[in-house]
Amino acid sequence: MKRRTFVRSTLAASAALAIPRRPLEAFYREAPSKPLTAPCSGQTVDYEVRVERLLDAPIVTPALHPSIGENIQGPSLIRVPNWVQGRLGAYYLYFADHKGRYIRLAYADEVTGPWRIHPQGSLQIADSHFLTAPPDVSPDELERLRENRGGAAAISHDLLTEVTTPHIASPDVHVDEQNRRIVMYFHGLDGVSRQVSRVATSTDGIHFEARPEVLGRTYMRVFQHAGYTYAMSMPGQFYRSRDPLGGFEEGPRLFNGRMRHSALLIRSGTLLVFWTQVGEVPELIQVSMIDLSADWNSWSESAPREVLRPERVWEGADAPLVPSLRSTAYGHVNQLRDPAIYEEAGRVFLLYAVAGESGIAIAEVHIRPLPTELSNDG
Repeated sequence: MKRRTFVRSTLAASAALAIPRRPLEAFYREAPSKPLTAPCSGQTVDYEVRVERLLDAPIVTPALHPSIGENIQGPSLIRVPNWVQGRLGAYYLYFADHKGRYIRLAYADEVTGPWRIHPQGSLQIADSHFLTAPPDVSPDELERLRENRGGAAAISHDLLTEVTTPHIASPDVHVDEQNRRIVMYFHGLDGVSRQVSRVATSTDGIHFEARPEVLGRTYMRVFQHAGYTYAMSMPGQFYRSRDPLGGFEEGPRLFNGRMRHSALLIRSGTLLVFWTQVGEVPELIQVSMIDLSADWNSWSESAPREVLRPERVWEGADAPLVPSLRSTAYGHVNQLRDPAIYEEAGRVFLLYAVAGESGIAIAEVHIRPLPTELSNDG
């Protein structure tokens, strides 16, 4: 007998703010017809996933402080542990400029804010083991890179900028209570057209010490499962290690080559992957599922279902509907990017970049098990 796991996705907004929402019938017409399933042995588990905006505004925008600039993306939220001395607030929110030279840091006493900026930020590019100056590239090498791109998705600026701009971004931050440290996975430029991920640790959440070892591809999101630290990088490349700080082995690659950013959540042995895709009109947040009970080389993702799209002006809903591009989002565009999951006291929060990379918003994810039913396929 097989178990099938279904996600029934709905969009919701805060009733207290009286935010309008689309009829569910309209949502289901837009969703793929194939159900989300994660087959494995055992009983059927059926979930309803509902995303509720907590505020009718972003929690971080360029207006918050001039130091953070106009490009705001890549959120990762933690509750600051009590053993951190002199903490700035109860929560730290890490984020980045897509081509920035340090990881930004905001702090607050509530997840909805008000948020304040620590202007000095946290990890600096000079301490990251990544390049701090653009590498040299000859015209011939640049032409070869252009030819090798073939049918790859279009980028939002010239190729030379893309392959030579030093930066660090995509923080994925976790509290390691056992070792009393804060762990940050991040990526940067390691050579011409070579971007990879590394890890850094901190005892105060502000000053980080990076390790030189390359862990894998960019945009790592990390989770613990069955005695391993697993990571998924863009686009859908999995890694695992017994050591959360190194020695990752490469595993299966799921999803497709246009997958962009992701956020991960485990429920009952199933990995929920919230993700976005380059070229979508508009780029939006969807969810797929992976059954973790099998050998990881047998993992496969379910068909995606939409959970959140730009519907507010501050999310870019008023901008033209055009396919999204790789790399930096310039200006106010009709896209949601960079989902990130934060859990606390039984609640699940979704942070995401709005209007491309114009700010960060927060929502709550409601995941409700539904009555079980047995499948008919033996």
